[in-house]
Amino acid sequence: MSTVLLVDDDPENRWALQLALESRGHRVVLAGNGCDALQKAHAHFPELVITDFEMPEMDGRELCRRLKWGGPFPDVPVVLLSAIPEPEEGTRCWTVFLRKPAPIEILLDTVDKFIAARLTCAPARRDLEYPTAARWQAIDSRCWP
Repeated sequence: MSTVLLVDDDPENRWALQLALESRGHRVVLAGNGCDALQKAHAHFPELVITDFEMPEMDGRELCRRLKWGGPFPDVPVVLLSAIPEPEEGTRCWTVFLRKPAPIEILLDTVDKFIAARLTCAPARRDLEYPTAARWQAIDSRCWP
């Protein structure tokens, strides 16, 4: 199961996207703005981030910038959603831009494509940095008949 960080200041948008993502088997972590999203990213290590562009406190562009150039998230794909056209000025630090209202199947297919690529090709950084204890112990091969 992959973890998707969903960032939007509109609770109705978060709810609708959460239902759609969970229907595809993703674990969804919700955040209402960029500041909250950064804290939750460090706590949950998402495989992908979906963020709105216009939000209070910290907008989607600043969130993308901080994810890409600070901390352990430079390889995490970011899908930027916005009702306004894609910003042309400044550095583009998101992976994909989708204009609202984005067709849900296109959004979900985009998410699935990036997560599949990360799970099959990229090593999980968090596994290297934060090893987890396994409940299964390795079996000594000399024990088998």
